[in-house]
Order: sequence, then C-alpha cells, then structure tokens
Amino acid sequence: QVQLVESGGGLVQAGGSLRLSCAVSGFPFSSYIMAWFRESPGKEREFVAAISWSRGRTWYTDPVIGRFTISRDNAKNTVYLQVNSLTPEDTAVYYCARDRLMYSTSYHLKVDEYDYWGQGTQVTVSS
Repeated sequence: QVQLVESGGGLVQAGGSLRLSCAVSGFPFSSYIMAWFRESPGKEREFVAAISWSRGRTWYTDPVIGRFTISRDNAKNTVYLQVNSLTPEDTAVYYCARDRLMYSTSYHLKVDEYDYWGQGTQVTVSS
C-alpha cells in the first residue's frame, strides 16, 4: 500500500523558515521523481519543486528559487522541502507527490502527471 505522509507545517512569521518532510512507503522510493505542490484558498494546486530519483537534480517554480530547497534521503524514504524567507504569499497546504512514471527523466508541472499524494501539511505565514 502506497503511503505519503507530510509533516512539519505550522504558523510562522514572515521571514521565518520551516522544514517540511514527506515519509513514504509501499513503493521503491529511489526509483521515482518526487515533487512538492501547494494549494491556497481559491487557487489551483501548483507545482513548487521536484527532485530526480538519481543524481539529485532539482527543479523549482520561479517564485521560490533561492528560498526553497528540495532534497531526499533514499535510505529514509523521505523527501524534504526547506522553506526559508517565507512571505504571506507562501501560505498554503503543501503536498508531496510521486511521479506517475518510474525512472522518469524530467519533472512535470501538471497535477495529472503524479499518481500518489499525501494528505498535506498547512503552512501559514503571518505578516
């Protein structure tokens, strides 16, 4: 049974930081691109970052470049998202997701390209 469980969200002041974690089980974690998305009230779920299954290649949406860092620990079956210099615009529910294809060579922006999702973790940034 595939499971993705996010943690690490919370309430933080603008300029603060959090480390989000996503622990996975039920599939060969080291064989899949993993990604983080976020969803704010009234907005569609949007891509935030992704990391390759090998060599640690990473991709980011422009608004988070230089502030967010995605990483993974294949020994712990966990993907992380370090979020720094947070602004109120970063307030959202953050979700981790698994790429639909094993050994995919490039990330995907669309929600439909990911087949398993966690339940989400809320990040709230106060001004």
